[in-house]
Amino acid sequence: MECRRFLLNLLAAGFLTGGLLVSGCAPEKAELVRVGTIEDGDINPANWGKVYPHNYDSWAKTKDPRPAGMSRYKKGYDTDLVIYDKLSEFPYMAVLFNGWGFGVEYNEPRGHHYMVIDQLEIDPSRLKAGGACLTCKSPYVPKLREQLGAAYFSDPYLDVHAKIPKEFQTLGAACSDCHDNRTMGLKLSRWTLGRAIKDMGRDPDRVIRQEARLLVCAQCHVTYVIPKDGEMKSTDVFFPWQGSKTGDISIENIIKVIRSDPSHMEWTQAVTGFKVGFIRHPEYEFYTRGGVHYRSNVACADCHMPYTRVGANKISDHNVMSPLKADLKACQQCHTETPDKLRDRVYTIQDRTVSLMNRSGYATAVTARLFGIIHAAQAEGKVIDEELYERAKDLYLEALYRVIFIGAENSVGFHNPTEAGRICGDAVAMASKAESFLRQAAAQAGVELPADINLELARYLNERGVRKLMFRPEFEFQDPFGTQEMITPVATQGR
Repeated sequence: MECRRFLLNLLAAGFLTGGLLVSGCAPEKAELVRVGTIEDGDINPANWGKVYPHNYDSWAKTKDPRPAGMSRYKKGYDTDLVIYDKLSEFPYMAVLFNGWGFGVEYNEPRGHHYMVIDQLEIDPSRLKAGGACLTCKSPYVPKLREQLGAAYFSDPYLDVHAKIPKEFQTLGAACSDCHDNRTMGLKLSRWTLGRAIKDMGRDPDRVIRQEARLLVCAQCHVTYVIPKDGEMKSTDVFFPWQGSKTGDISIENIIKVIRSDPSHMEWTQAVTGFKVGFIRHPEYEFYTRGGVHYRSNVACADCHMPYTRVGANKISDHNVMSPLKADLKACQQCHTETPDKLRDRVYTIQDRTVSLMNRSGYATAVTARLFGIIHAAQAEGKVIDEELYERAKDLYLEALYRVIFIGAENSVGFHNPTEAGRICGDAVAMASKAESFLRQAAAQAGVELPADINLELARYLNERGVRKLMFRPEFEFQDPFGTQEMITPVATQGR
């Protein structure tokens, strides 16, 4: 009786909060204690935090820099406070992306707290897109789409962003994106994901909990298409999953969907003049296509939001980060090796992936530059064999999308190592075959080509955008095995 009275007094004083499982001096059966309620439609994380303070406190830590030196390839925003330029890390990207925003400034992401902030702080030349670019970033997006209709997609980004209440204009992923306010059950809040699940012949309302632990992340950690109208204004946002099925959303089918409609072409690649689409952060598609952890029924939250103790309470850690930066504690839930041995296993996979990324990326960049030479020859009156040209173009585009896919996926191959090798290997073969067709066509037309095509990297890497961004050689990830120069000599890179 005294114990119960003590607990009630604590509760009245506000010391017991939502999510607490009472232990020690407790009733015979532990009960979930919840103080207060969250109103329907409440997006403010602070109000959710009054009911679930421990979860809220861990979520708020996504603002903090991560420990430096814990990850070799995904530094993002560490305690060195450096924002890492991906175009300097992988210089071939600057050639391939020249012609639109990603070729101006393309940074490693800083984490959930910075989702909208990173967009607002990017080079101003990238802020010309429509409001569609907010779709993954702000918890206010479902309301904005409902209020603005088609204008949500087509109006300028900053105009749509200004519709968000001022005090929340820098708010990234929040509680309401993933949770039901009444039950705290997982919730799919984005229409894009619901429609994509239906496109695969499934009912989004009949998703089991373990799959939901993947899908709440798939609301944002996926690729998407922003179709354009005749004036190049955005008209929609959708996931290119049509014709795919759960556990088998292949790069081949993603490319097929992108290439199936001219409205899916979002920009013009400067070096080739080709109108192309794009692929963004396809973590869900890549991970679920037969990866060993996916086959073992491991969800995103198991690795990136492991359970942790806060006093007597056990919560899912909402300070989402790479397991590498948390000293691989999440991995040790299943693996018995030491953190050092586990880290070595991760680096083994990532080293090989980076080597293949460079191989495929530079091969594709060389072919892109070769198209530029062929187009200049055509402008001078040279007749290029049409069949060879079209075959080369088709293979080049297939290689390009594969290179974009693996570069945009944020695990550096770890989420699905064998698939990373397959995708990069195919890209190398396709780009190389495209180059051989173009060389054959050039020879037939009497166009002399050098043995090595000069990439002129400095032309694409330096003085980018309004801020005149420059190449940062200290950021570059060169081939870990030292063999890239045999294929793309430094002398022909034009640094």
